[in-house]
Amino acid sequence: QLQLVESGGGLVQPGGSLRLSCVASGYTLDYYIIGWFRQAPGKEREGVSSVRSRDGNMEYADTVRGRFTISRDNAKNTVYLQMNNLRPKETAVYYCAAAIELRGWRRLESQGYDYWGRGTQVTVSS
Repeated sequence: QLQLVESGGGLVQPGGSLRLSCVASGYTLDYYIIGWFRQAPGKEREGVSSVRSRDGNMEYADTVRGRFTISRDNAKNTVYLQMNNLRPKETAVYYCAAAIELRGWRRLESQGYDYWGRGTQVTVSS
């Protein structure tokens, strides 16, 4: 069973940066699609970014493109999300997720993912 553990969240001022980590265990991520999602209180979970392991293809939500960067460290079986110029409305629990096959769902749609971490809280506030 693939297990995912997120870390790196915390309190940051508007305009600040954080780097989230998603460490996988149980299986190598080499064959998976990895996604980062976030969910603010009272709102639906939304896709932030995704990376397709087999070719490294990356995808970003329009709201974060140019500020967030997704990356992988194969040796550490870890996926990162570098977040720059954070905004207060981006306060949320951030989750990583994985799937081998999205079964027709798009990469930033949560329904296609089978494995989820427990999330890490990101709070953007002065």
